[in-house]
Amino acid sequence: MPEAREQPNVCVAEDVRLGERVRLAHFVNLYGCEIGDDTRVGAFVEVQRDAQIGKRCKISSHTFICSGVTIEDEVFVGHNVVFINDRRPRATNPNGSPQSGEDWLLERTLIRRRASIGSGAIIMCGVEVGEGAMIGAGALVTRNVPPNCVVAGSPARILKHQPYSLRNLRQKHLQ
Repeated sequence: MPEAREQPNVCVAEDVRLGERVRLAHFVNLYGCEIGDDTRVGAFVEVQRDAQIGKRCKISSHTFICSGVTIEDEVFVGHNVVFINDRRPRATNPNGSPQSGEDWLLERTLIRRRASIGSGAIIMCGVEVGEGAMIGAGALVTRNVPPNCVVAGSPARILKHQPYSLRNLRQKHLQ
């Protein structure tokens, strides 16, 4: 397999920091971001400047990770997940002039270690998804998600708390 930067149909800007053994599918667009060791990125994914993705993550196809998003280690992101970084987007200023980078407020989003985000979820800006949390497919996350909780719906609501870590569940069921 060729070096991640050298694959056909992949656009990786020179300012991207790729970890060891990062795997990129076709039609990936990366610029100004950082991706940790052993992370897999699916087809048709865009990761913007100032976004960070940790180690051993899986980012599924058709996902958009915008500026200001930090994804910690071992996070799963399903297909067609969208992150939002501007609470009040506009094309123009009140006087009708086109907006520039200085005319909007970036709000950061943090996805903690081992969280899982289902396909089609939308993650609004300024939220933190707790460690081990699970977001259901199609959820609209508008506020912080506590650690080890399952949320779903639009807007996302807590369905249950997961008191056990994934490791504890595996050990319990393998005995």
